[in-house]
Amino acid sequence: MTHRSDQDLRDSALVFYKEDIEALDSILDAFLKKSAARCALLIDQDGHAITSRGQTKNVDLDTISALVAGSFAATRALAHQFGEEEFTALFHQGRSGNIQLSLVGDRALLTALFDDTTTIGMVRLYATEAAKRLGGVFAQRQRRGAGPGDALPVDREGFLRETHGALDDLLGS
Repeated sequence: MTHRSDQDLRDSALVFYKEDIEALDSILDAFLKKSAARCALLIDQDGHAITSRGQTKNVDLDTISALVAGSFAATRALAHQFGEEEFTALFHQGRSGNIQLSLVGDRALLTALFDDTTTIGMVRLYATEAAKRLGGVFAQRQRRGAGPGDALPVDREGFLRETHGALDDLLGS
């Protein structure tokens, strides 16, 4: 296993400007309207919530973000076992709630939480469309580059505390 230095982690961090978040939110809002999903989360593959829309009041965003990133990482390892680079979508079905994960570019996951008021087909159809549009915003941000200015801050210490707490709760430590 390779370990990344603190500098590598800082250099690879996603930095978004206000207009980026507004564009991402607009795409997520359109996705929710078309798909009838309850909420949509955009999560980076390190487990950080980028933005969320819809019915998120009763959703623990930090825990969901960390668990979704871990689930997708495990799925990527599984894909490698089948000779695939990765699987671009993942679906979890429950009795009353479902989760659809879609890869956005190579850095983020569109996470849709939905129930039986819509169908997996509707969610997948519009998630694919939204992922492409979100990827366009990511590509534009990448071309512009990250730099100082009005970038939104990331609370790394808070994220680490929440993640460790969630893992301790999950593992009973």
